[in-house]
Amino acid sequence: MKVVFIVFNQTNTERVEYIFDILNIRGYTWFQDVKGRGTKDGLPRQGTHTWPEMNSAAMIILPEDQVPALLEKVKKMDELNQEIGVKAFVWNIEQVV
Repeated sequence: MKVVFIVFNQTNTERVEYIFDILNIRGYTWFQDVKGRGTKDGLPRQGTHTWPEMNSAAMIILPEDQVPALLEKVKKMDELNQEIGVKAFVWNIEQVV
């Protein structure tokens, strides 16, 4: 099992939900109003007057063989508009109870 943690500008919310639907991803945890800034050249997302945009994030636990399809869709979404920004991080799940 793997965890995929996706951080994205809230303008991509419908796209992320669509990806989950087409890949039949039913279980996830959604985080709204996530603040931060990209590591390369991303602008701050702070929800303030100066930096009004915000991010959201989703955490999905998947079988390892389903991860590449999800990452491919996230990469394509990022390529459509790199200025908006989206990142996906993957790590191992050692135990689920």
